[in-house]
Amino acid sequence: MTSSPKSRRRVLVGISAIAAASLGVGVVAGSRITSPEDAAAKTAPPSASQITVPAEKKALSSKVVGRGDASFDGAVNIRVETSGLKTPAIVTGKVPAVGATITEGKALLEITGRPVIALAGTLPMYRSLSPGSKGPDVLQLEQTLDRLGFDPGKVDEEYDGDTARAVERLYEAAGYDAPTPDEGLQQAVDGAKKNVDGLKKALRQAQVQLKQAKAAKAKDLTVQQGAVDDAEANLADGRQALNEAEFKAGTPLPVSEIVYVKTLPRRVDKVNVERGGTVNGVVMSASGASLVVTLKVDVQTAEHLKAGMPATLTLGDGSTVAAKVRRMTRNGDNYDVVVAPNKLTAKQIEQLRDANVRVSIPVKSTTGKVLAVPIAAVSSGSDGGARVEVLRNGKIELVPVKVGLSADGYAQVTPTGDATLTEGDQVVVGR
Repeated sequence: MTSSPKSRRRVLVGISAIAAASLGVGVVAGSRITSPEDAAAKTAPPSASQITVPAEKKALSSKVVGRGDASFDGAVNIRVETSGLKTPAIVTGKVPAVGATITEGKALLEITGRPVIALAGTLPMYRSLSPGSKGPDVLQLEQTLDRLGFDPGKVDEEYDGDTARAVERLYEAAGYDAPTPDEGLQQAVDGAKKNVDGLKKALRQAQVQLKQAKAAKAKDLTVQQGAVDDAEANLADGRQALNEAEFKAGTPLPVSEIVYVKTLPRRVDKVNVERGGTVNGVVMSASGASLVVTLKVDVQTAEHLKAGMPATLTLGDGSTVAAKVRRMTRNGDNYDVVVAPNKLTAKQIEQLRDANVRVSIPVKSTTGKVLAVPIAAVSSGSDGGARVEVLRNGKIELVPVKVGLSADGYAQVTPTGDATLTEGDQVVVGR
């Protein structure tokens, strides 16, 4: 059977299509075949290149950074000496609330209806004082009265009439009646006054008798004149006794009505008594009225710190407060560093109360901006000197430098010799 021309053409077209398809598959497959040499070339690591950053002009500050707990400064326990009371030491009023401020010269408590006045001093009140008392506790009292403006006269170790009057003014300023002397002392004054009155009467009588004798032109006035002289001497003695009695009966200072605290004002942290209760031991605990932050540092760090250094406190909201190092105290293997804010608003006080905050204390800083590079850019040469690698025109140059202050990941550098290094130069920090 003979095929037609048209059939032959269809066969040729089909064969051509198959051939073309096979050729395409071969080309694609060939493109995916890689020789071992090509594969090695493609997987080889790239040539090393330098990681650089520019040298900068900036101020550097080395600092101690840590976290500290905020508290009110200097907690103390306050006791009232009640041994001088003749009645039970019942709390009758003026019980402060936690958070209240103890102010010098004001009553912090009332016991048996009498005030307990707070004064600043280091020597505790250990006895009652009255005119005639002498000692260092009298000196402390007079120094305090003088400082508060109550004029105790000559400031010394003797409790005299001026001291007594100054105590009266102290109580008046606190809003209370001054203490009264013992009943026996007042009775002695009353007795001395009556005696003086009697002696005055005796003198008047003697003077009348002398006058009558003179009027009668008596030849001998020895007896009458002697009586007048004796009466005058007796009156002088009586007046002296009255002065002494009045001096002893001057305003006293009961031991139970004064409490000395090292420094004032202070904040009440805890109250151990209540109205109607009996005083027994510590009546309250108080701390300083100012907030401080205390952080712990090791001995090596403490060597770089000292009182008076400026500091910065970072509060919970990210705001900062200027502060100063107030004191440093050794505590075992560490130091407690107490930092006090310079000034606080009411809001900042609430933020700081019992908070744990970030503390930053600069210990060294440059004077203005200096040339600085990342610490990673500084290396040591074979001679032990410091150097920096600088990339210039595609080539690495070694620049010897002197290293100054290091802080915040940067180091102050100064090129030495004939080398140059300026702001903007690209220094190598890695590869």
